[in-house]
Amino acid sequence: MPLTAARRAVKESVSGLPPAFWWLWTSTLVNRLGAFVATFMALYLTLDRGYSATYAGLVAALHGLGGVVSSLGAGVMTDRLGRRPTLLVAQASTAGSVALLGFMTHPVAIAGVAFLVGMASNASRPAVQAMMADIVRPEDRVRAFSLNFWAINLGFAISSAAAGFIASYSYLAGFLIEAAMTLACAVVVYVKLPESKPAQSAEEAAGGPEAGLGTVLRDGRFMGVVGLSFLVALVFQQAYVGLPVAMGEAGFTPSDYGVAIACNGVMIVLLQIPVTRFIEHRDPQRLLVISSLVAGYGFGLTAFAGSVGLIALTVCLWTLAEIVNAPTQTSLVVRLSPTHARGRYQGMYAMSWAVAALAAPLISGSVIDRLGAEWLWGFCAVVGTTAALGYWGLMRGLPTASAHHPKESGAAPESPDRRRYREISAGPTQGPQGE
Repeated sequence: MPLTAARRAVKESVSGLPPAFWWLWTSTLVNRLGAFVATFMALYLTLDRGYSATYAGLVAALHGLGGVVSSLGAGVMTDRLGRRPTLLVAQASTAGSVALLGFMTHPVAIAGVAFLVGMASNASRPAVQAMMADIVRPEDRVRAFSLNFWAINLGFAISSAAAGFIASYSYLAGFLIEAAMTLACAVVVYVKLPESKPAQSAEEAAGGPEAGLGTVLRDGRFMGVVGLSFLVALVFQQAYVGLPVAMGEAGFTPSDYGVAIACNGVMIVLLQIPVTRFIEHRDPQRLLVISSLVAGYGFGLTAFAGSVGLIALTVCLWTLAEIVNAPTQTSLVVRLSPTHARGRYQGMYAMSWAVAALAAPLISGSVIDRLGAEWLWGFCAVVGTTAALGYWGLMRGLPTASAHHPKESGAAPESPDRRRYREISAGPTQGPQGE
């Protein structure tokens, strides 16, 4: 009986999504399976090339800066050129720049190409999120975003394990394998994914000219969500910045950190789908408030964790918050985005995470050096509480998802989102659409 129930739960979790979604999901999984460079870049620069830790940190910061720069530009491309062309350009550019990085030897050249890799690898995010919103029914979006988040973490867990073996053989092989797998993603996009960019509706066209970045910046509620997303991302980034540094200063070994952080990937792979089934149709305001609090205080409790086991328990706690927060917040961004400007809105949202990835090392290092790790974990609790209060206030009066996307009935007109979903879910009949 438990096996039958599990099979039924899995079937319900993956059923009803269009074929185009699964090709996009496959592209995401293959891309993350090949994400070796981010895992071993610091080791490559310090151990293989003999550069200092300071230089390795500079390269990492430039990689993050590239992501900040490309987020908005890729969002504009997604709306103007389309989702499919943007994905093709981003993935082909990532493949080329990653392969090039493997052959660079001069420190300036390595830093410059790392910046290009950061730009290219982050440029696909707004297009992926916008395309997913285009092709999935409104009521299925939380589930779809959750499945995509699951694929990202499953691929990253496998690639992280494989990176060590590949690096022991050849760092260059890691660069070339990642380039090849990213190029394979570009081929999947070209062959299997139709263009999903929706035409501007009559209602949107009547509202004025095409939305620009100024329109996004003037959208007070959405920019509030972007700001809160930055705060939440700043907390989650401490898993890869503040936590290893603090554990090292406390006398723990790198393997201790590896054991603790492994709980994050294992929990996401095991629990993402069942937890999403539980939260799929629940109030997003409550979910975002609770997940922000759990994230903040999950990291905050690290101050009282004196063993690897207790640190692993705190990792499990904030991982639950991550499992709930990621699909809920992405779905909220889609709800607040005009259909014809989804790329720009997703680009602005992606930028909040890119900026957090850039700022987190600076903040955590400064706090730990000047005040101590306990203050960093207290800071996380304060930031999580601030984000929770922000979501509680910002989402008061937000129309329900059903108000944004009324279900089809004899009396209600078919929404542009639902009409586009019906067209794409039927699958392309004569090659990619819009070509």
